[in-house]
Amino acid sequence: MADSSFDIVSKVERQEVDNALNQAAREISQRYDFKNVGASIAWSGERIEMKANSEERVKAVLDVFESKLVKRGISLKALDAGEPQASGKEYKIFADLQEGISQENAKKVSKIIRDEGPKGVKAQIQGDELRVSSKSRDDLQAVIALLKGKDLDFALQFVNYR
Repeated sequence: MADSSFDIVSKVERQEVDNALNQAAREISQRYDFKNVGASIAWSGERIEMKANSEERVKAVLDVFESKLVKRGISLKALDAGEPQASGKEYKIFADLQEGISQENAKKVSKIIRDEGPKGVKAQIQGDELRVSSKSRDDLQAVIALLKGKDLDFALQFVNYR
C-alpha cells in the first residue's frame, strides 16, 4: 500500500481578503464615529492602506478590518500590519499579507513533527510548503492535531490529504 500524505501550506484566499476589505470600507463609510475623520481602507498595489486623521481612528480602522477577516475565516497571523505613521495631516497603516512558509519556519515545523509526532512520519520541505507522509492515516491525523495545538506565529492550512 502506498504512503498517505498531505501538504502544509500558508496561503490566503485573495478573494476573501478582498471581500473583507470591501465590507470594512462599507462599515467605515457608514459608521457615525468615522464621520469627518477621513477614514478609509483600500488596496495600494499588493499592500492594504488604512488612513485616518488621528492615530486612534486609524487603529480603529485596522480593528474593523481584522474583525471582518476573522468573520471570513482568515487567520490574523497572515496579516502583517505596521505601526501608524504620520503622513502630513493624516496617519497611515500599511498591512501586508504573508503567504508561503519560509525555510526557517518549515524547518521549525518539521522539527516539531520529528520530535513530537508519531514514528514513521516523514516531512519534506518543497519550496514554500511542507509534504508530510506516512504509511498510517491515523499518524497523519495525529500530526495535524499536534500542529493545530501548537501556537505558531504564522498561519497553517492542511491540503491535498490523500
